[in-house]
Amino acid sequence: MGLEFRAKLPSSAEIREQLPLPTELATIKAKRDQEIKDIFSGKSKRFLLIIGPCSADHQDPVLEYCNRLKEIAKQVEDSIMIVPRVYTNKPRTTGEGYKGMLHQPDPEKGANVASGIAAIRKLHMEVLRETGLSTADEMLYPDNLRYLSDIMSYIAVGARSVENQQHRLVASGTDVPIGMKNPTSGDMGVMLNSIYAAQHPHDFIFREWEVRSDGNPYAHAILRGSQSKHGQMMPNYHYEDLKLLHTLYSEKDLVNPAVVVDTNHCNSGKHYKEQLRIAQEVMHSRKYSEELATFVKGLMVESYLLEGNCKVEEHVFGKSITDACIGWEDTVRLIDNVYEYVQQTKF
Repeated sequence: MGLEFRAKLPSSAEIREQLPLPTELATIKAKRDQEIKDIFSGKSKRFLLIIGPCSADHQDPVLEYCNRLKEIAKQVEDSIMIVPRVYTNKPRTTGEGYKGMLHQPDPEKGANVASGIAAIRKLHMEVLRETGLSTADEMLYPDNLRYLSDIMSYIAVGARSVENQQHRLVASGTDVPIGMKNPTSGDMGVMLNSIYAAQHPHDFIFREWEVRSDGNPYAHAILRGSQSKHGQMMPNYHYEDLKLLHTLYSEKDLVNPAVVVDTNHCNSGKHYKEQLRIAQEVMHSRKYSEELATFVKGLMVESYLLEGNCKVEEHVFGKSITDACIGWEDTVRLIDNVYEYVQQTKF
């Protein structure tokens, strides 16, 4: 077998015992979990904004960013629910490059997953402690879910993972809203099948156990654009795309129909500044159509302290070392614009 077993990693139970979530933070998280669920069930008319850096590469800039976000969250909390995007696992198209804090707690050093597990738990917990904002992360590796599942309030399954059976089955056992992205091909049927799987109970193998899931009624769609067979990036955030997805949803046995629009990736064609325009167009579609106002529940935005991106060795505090993000000034503009649209949208 072509694997070298390098180190035995701590179990989720062991890491939770070493780094327990304090009761007062668990209470804050539980309250926010319910508030986000109420958005997806339609009980709340607030709008969800999942926003933050492409990758949470260093603790200090991420905490500074989230503390700034906390101040804005207070100002818009009557209409917008802000969830910091703290992504500590990064999918890589070719397998090369920085794979996130889980793999490399220090981006300039080699892989150290044992230290990375502790680092990502500390970071998510510290964000919650300092800001009162529970977090979002991607479920890149289903077996790692329980290292963070008691801290996060939102989970995403990425475009490369959404067709995978284990991701779908584990998603059915999560207890917070979980977004299933359209695959890189853009096939909405594949995405809807993944949502169906996530919303229903299953028996399956998880971490050497036979388990049964309950199904997650808050599993929903994330539109992130797609790529053609010729490599051309194609957006799927336009009015017609949203209306089509709404129609396709109605043809499936699904509860809580909902979509979150990812403003970057193939939707922006990797032109990160386009996120402001895309957010505005999506909000305008909601304002124009009452059907979409109840269906489009949120946006997912890549944003950091400084705009653009850089190489790890450049050591630029608060600038993405993976995909380019909008900077803080544009972040404030985007949130203000979304807030105004939510205020104007009646349903």
